[in-house]
Amino acid sequence: MTMSDDNAFRPNRRGVLTGIAITLFAPSIVRAADDSTTGGKSSETKAIARSDEKAEDAPPQLSGDYAKERHLFRTDLVSKGPAPDIYEPLATPSTAERLFYRSGVGEELELVAWVSRYTRSEKPKPAVLFLHGGNAIGQGHWQLMKPYVEAGYVVMIPSVRGENGQKGNFSGFYDEVADVLAASNRLRHLPGVDPHRMFLAGHSIGGTLAMLAAMSTHRFRAVAPISGNPDAYAFFGRYPQDIRFNTRNPREYQMRSPLCYAHSFKSPVKLFHGTEEAHFDSRLALLSKRATAAGVKMEMATVPGSHNSALPGEIAQSIEFFKSVAV
Repeated sequence: MTMSDDNAFRPNRRGVLTGIAITLFAPSIVRAADDSTTGGKSSETKAIARSDEKAEDAPPQLSGDYAKERHLFRTDLVSKGPAPDIYEPLATPSTAERLFYRSGVGEELELVAWVSRYTRSEKPKPAVLFLHGGNAIGQGHWQLMKPYVEAGYVVMIPSVRGENGQKGNFSGFYDEVADVLAASNRLRHLPGVDPHRMFLAGHSIGGTLAMLAAMSTHRFRAVAPISGNPDAYAFFGRYPQDIRFNTRNPREYQMRSPLCYAHSFKSPVKLFHGTEEAHFDSRLALLSKRATAAGVKMEMATVPGSHNSALPGEIAQSIEFFKSVAV
């Protein structure tokens, strides 16, 4: 996607989020397109100079472990309110069950998740936690889950704070990570789910959240971020209207940028994006370079298509990746 393409998408980002799947088959429906730190500094946040990285504008590589840094940091929201996207009602898809999970300080938030219907068997089933694109959940997102279900996975798509009229303040890639971790805990404790074969995937905004969650826990067997932006500086440069945090504090950006903590991934990762998303090439390549240098198992794959049209192929390849890791 060129910068001009991105600008063309901007007026539609607040459209009704019927979900990416519907837009693939009904182009007349408006689609949602998105790309996807404390005032004091910890002793582990000193930037590591890398002379071989020629992208002068790349976010710094920091030395701390992301999971530990999260315990030390609280985001400073200067504007509090719901997620920015227009949303559809939280009606449960016909092939899913609705359940609730709790998140937030003191578990004060009760949030909705959709889970595929399944029959509990003697052998526990593997599971996929899928993080939707955009800042609202829609029926179309669930339609995309059919390949995972047909491959034998129990599938959960969680909503996160502030989405679809729910409680909580939108923070943009930070407090939402806590919701993802809470949802994963709910998923792994479902009857008949194998907690040792739980996988994580996400598209666009969900792809970035998948990266951040994968740096926060050892819980996932493997992770497949799809068209996620690992650079919060770049993302919020494109979408400044989504900023809710104190921009005077560079830690706010760093704690939302997987590039700053690429060594912190705790599971094998395969990064996906479409061949028409050239704006991701350099940042994802740098993420992979930093991660693999630290011993992280990380691969990259490009799939023919754009931000949305490549998604079915990316999901299919993510299933093959999960199977290869679980052998």
